[in-house]
Amino acid sequence: MSPQADLDRLGALKDVAAIVGVGDTDYAADYRTPQGEARPVGSGGGDSYVLATRALRRALDDAGLEKDDIDGLCVGGPLAHERMCELLGLNPRWSSGGDAPRSIIEAVQAIQAGLCTTVACVYGNAQRSANVQYGGPQAMGGGGILAYVYYAPWGLTSQGALYALMFKRHQLVYGTTEEQLAAVAVALRKHARLNPNAIMQRPLSTEDYLNTGYIVEPLRLFDYCLVNDGGVAIIVQRADLARERRHEPVLVSGLGWSELSVDATQLRPRVEGFYFSAHRDVAEQAYPMAGVTQRDIDVYATYDSFSVHLLFTLEGFGFCDEGESGAFIQDGRIEVGGELPCNTSGGMLSESYMQSWNQQVELVRQLRGGLGDRQVEGAEVAQYAHDVAGKCMSLIYTKGG
Repeated sequence: MSPQADLDRLGALKDVAAIVGVGDTDYAADYRTPQGEARPVGSGGGDSYVLATRALRRALDDAGLEKDDIDGLCVGGPLAHERMCELLGLNPRWSSGGDAPRSIIEAVQAIQAGLCTTVACVYGNAQRSANVQYGGPQAMGGGGILAYVYYAPWGLTSQGALYALMFKRHQLVYGTTEEQLAAVAVALRKHARLNPNAIMQRPLSTEDYLNTGYIVEPLRLFDYCLVNDGGVAIIVQRADLARERRHEPVLVSGLGWSELSVDATQLRPRVEGFYFSAHRDVAEQAYPMAGVTQRDIDVYATYDSFSVHLLFTLEGFGFCDEGESGAFIQDGRIEVGGELPCNTSGGMLSESYMQSWNQQVELVRQLRGGLGDRQVEGAEVAQYAHDVAGKCMSLIYTKGG
């Protein structure tokens, strides 16, 4: 058994830093031709560094900062920080990188340690233009995913197949149905249609969902995320400096991190326990640190490369009992205007597949307000939950006063 997190030391990170600027690229416009058709896979000429640079310029403008104000850098996706520094003319005192929650957590830690004051967290990925493959025999190794080496002899070479196994077991253990799962894709599509930058704008009904064929039974086409080009940038700054920016700062008030690396294939922790033990460990860190409970969360986001992520994190973080998420998400509860609006930009299923980065931008914008019909009324506390390949993390954002 690993030692428990030191909650006293963790609490020292509360409200140390804030999100002061966000920027993203034109997902919908870049996805389509001038005639409105989806660009063919392998075309479009996207470049990950160009996309990341565009997003960062927008984030700097959003914050009212210049590039010379940046003294820390985190990069995600296929980016190399050396190349980003060269392109942007940056010379940070500190750098790191990874997915969005890891980058933001490490930025907060670096700011608290005095290593830097203003961190640009940047992501860019021209995955559609480059015809990146996330499944099938051509994805052997999966860009470093060790699990595929074990599964390949049986043809299990995609994350979709692994999450299909997880949901199948959830069905067998708890009786969750495909009709219940449809509520995730339907809700997120409704949100996307309120977001002009979201790629998927066509209406989606439960009947549409159920009439679509399986990719890996019991998961259907609309349970899978998009694959598109895009870039995202998030500026994290020391909280006392954040008061001087263009927008009211969004404080990083709670965070947590736990791992279940007990199995190189990642099959056992996924299928046996749906990552619940790691979810609970993270919840025991993040909620007390922020001084909130699940009932205080006004808007919620989770990693959603597949729709089932939402079910597992809702249960693991205690929004409903284990096995009850299928019933919990019905009747508009997770839609804007419902009890717990989830992935309000459309998420990675319907807005853009930015591998956890676009969710952070949406939560910041929700706490700032002004999103029109998709605005969550009175939003003051937002949570992001992440459970990917054994790493579980969470961030709790609050409105800065």
